[in-house]
Amino acid sequence: MTYSKVLLCDCLKSQTIDAAEIEAATGIPCSNVHTELCRTEAAITEEAIRTGGVLIACGQEKQLFEEFAADLQVGDPVTVDIRDRAGWTDDGKPPLAKMAALIAEAGLPQPGEKVVDVASDGTCLIFGDTETALSAASHLCETLSVTVLLDPDADLPIAEDRRFDIVRGKVKSAQGALGHFSLSFNTLQERIPGGRGAFNWTPPRSGARTECDIILDFRREGPLFPAPEKREGYLRVDPGNFEARTGAILEASHLVGTFEKPIYVKLDQQLCAHSRAQKTGCTRCLDLCPTGAISPVGDHVAVDTMVCAGCGSCSAVCPSGAISYDAPPVDHVFKRLQVLASTWRKLSSDSPRLLVHDNKHGADLIRLSARYGKGLPADVIPMGMTALASFGHAEALAALGCGFGTVTILLSPETERDGFPLQVDLANAIAGDTRIGLLDITDPEQLDTYLYTDIEPVADIQPILPLGSRRQITRLAAKALNTDDTRVALPVGAPYGTVNLDQNACTLCLSCVSLCPSGALKENPDQPQLRFQEDACLQCGICANLCPENALTLEPRLNLSDDALTPLVLKEEEPFSCIECGKPFGVRSTVERLTEKLAGNHSMFQDNKAVRLIQMCDDCRVNSVYHSENNPFAGGERPRVRTTDDYISKRRDH
Repeated sequence: MTYSKVLLCDCLKSQTIDAAEIEAATGIPCSNVHTELCRTEAAITEEAIRTGGVLIACGQEKQLFEEFAADLQVGDPVTVDIRDRAGWTDDGKPPLAKMAALIAEAGLPQPGEKVVDVASDGTCLIFGDTETALSAASHLCETLSVTVLLDPDADLPIAEDRRFDIVRGKVKSAQGALGHFSLSFNTLQERIPGGRGAFNWTPPRSGARTECDIILDFRREGPLFPAPEKREGYLRVDPGNFEARTGAILEASHLVGTFEKPIYVKLDQQLCAHSRAQKTGCTRCLDLCPTGAISPVGDHVAVDTMVCAGCGSCSAVCPSGAISYDAPPVDHVFKRLQVLASTWRKLSSDSPRLLVHDNKHGADLIRLSARYGKGLPADVIPMGMTALASFGHAEALAALGCGFGTVTILLSPETERDGFPLQVDLANAIAGDTRIGLLDITDPEQLDTYLYTDIEPVADIQPILPLGSRRQITRLAAKALNTDDTRVALPVGAPYGTVNLDQNACTLCLSCVSLCPSGALKENPDQPQLRFQEDACLQCGICANLCPENALTLEPRLNLSDDALTPLVLKEEEPFSCIECGKPFGVRSTVERLTEKLAGNHSMFQDNKAVRLIQMCDDCRVNSVYHSENNPFAGGERPRVRTTDDYISKRRDH
């Protein structure tokens, strides 16, 4: 969307805004600087929303502006917070460059969200503590179709509620998410409603299966799923926590209908380097996925869209780009970095610092710091991320390449953290210093202390334009940051590197070439030759795992020279010339070794004619066998197959 105006407000004159400078830096027309667009000047805001194409530079009153839009029956306006993130600061330096950068970033076209519909009919399974489960069922049975699963030795209360079903047993396994849970049970028993006195139960049986839309787990045991808080439709609650139980019951009652589930990642199976020929290679995404949404399927992986919680860890670590975050797409993040940095440079010659945070915990810390603390320094530009864990080494290096002096990732209690240490170590190794770091705090005062510490200035570089894949942008940024060193050593697990070949062990069988998922290992169709293009190597390890001679080993590094873009010869040998036609075929050393090993030592190669077959090309070998003695193909013509007519005619002749 192209914005026709930025609506500016100094929030009761609590910040200084220069509309002319912001307009010159962003290229978006700016209004006069208003003072109270949410109250006394609300008519101006309503008119701008009615006209459309407005970007409102106020984040605090976003809800109010959306209510204006609803009353006017138009779409919600876009807002950007320049007060808490820029205007309110104790830095003493003008925050104008940061204001312009934040407004320019907010003016970028927003990619559309991809969703899939999830239908829930309200079938609910409740199990765990008997009293808690039955109480929850009595509250939900008028809204949901409820079944209560009690422990095998549990007894029913005398005053039984017949509005819902009750069974006994143990959950054996569970999979799925909201709208399509699938469970299996051990020792399952159903109650028999007939007869006098206490209800009887059917004989226990194992292997029973069922499906449901919602699960309420009131057990005191471990969860059914990894990362249970991220499994939609699975509500796991401590039965002793009354407030949590009440909240879970209320939430479950609302999980009926059709919901939109975002599609967080996209998968290109052809690029996946998980395995080849049943030899496992890359498992980076499988190792990090907190919910188990990623699973191996043959040579590649599959992503269960319904289970995926969108943490983004897989996108940050995928070496080939087979899995990439798509809500928003990865290239949108690179565009944001480029716009923030380039707009800043129009109004400031200093290098800004980037603070990457999530849109909940991090955003709250920034707001609290602005209102009650020092606020962000004027040179610290915050960038909120939908999925913080998707911000990997490529994004951090792109930020440095665009002109940011440092990159700090503000972790959240809800952030998936397992992938960050390697990503930061990898980025710092490529950058050649420690300008990229993690910040794990929960107090705005700690944020102030960290950000207001003096830092050493960094050398200016020629800013890059971050276009292309994550690998391409990493290489581009690395070349801008490393003007001297062309070969950078990287930590183990890095997705860049070379392969080392044991020349004596390699037989040039080329099995590694046929199964290399990225085409880094290549052959020469004209002669026995193994070639390697370092820039394409994913360090997946498939070649090393399948090499029959164990001749290949991996070496993580980043080669910034042009040699990495050109296939280099790792090993080559003379071809063997066919003794019949003279055509080159095979590898001379291999043919000679086979001849020496088999001639006279194997029952099939006792005479010279048989030995000569080893030294012939495919065509000459077939031709020689066809014309040899005892050729199985040299027999006479086979007799014609007898048919019914033949038997009838023979009977007629007699």
